[in-house]
Amino acid sequence: VQLQASGGGSVQAGGSLRLSCVASGLTSGYYGIGWFRQAPGKEREGISFISNSFGVTYYTDSVKGRFTISRDRNKNTVYLQMNSLKLEDTAVYYCAAAKTYSARYYSTRERDYIYWGQGTLVTVSS
Repeated sequence: VQLQASGGGSVQAGGSLRLSCVASGLTSGYYGIGWFRQAPGKEREGISFISNSFGVTYYTDSVKGRFTISRDRNKNTVYLQMNSLKLEDTAVYYCAAAKTYSARYYSTRERDYIYWGQGTLVTVSS
């Protein structure tokens, strides 16, 4: 299994970025995908999750209304569209996969995520 995150970069506050996570090898069972981030000096936090199928999603309060997670199963890719970026969104963003018991389920527990991408840096400046 491999997850490849990309799309990070530098952007001014108020701008947008779209992160991509290409997953290969998730061939057996159901997998929820999560986006996590780790800001300098802070612990890693889960910010958005999506189920294997049916587009069930979750957003942490700090990104709700600004970020959108989506999944293109044909391309084995999960996207995180980030709009209205703020200085506090600066972080390394990771995607990860957790095996689930249902196609409609995602986990919000970091310890359930067993496959991780390498991270992509997002820097938001004023």
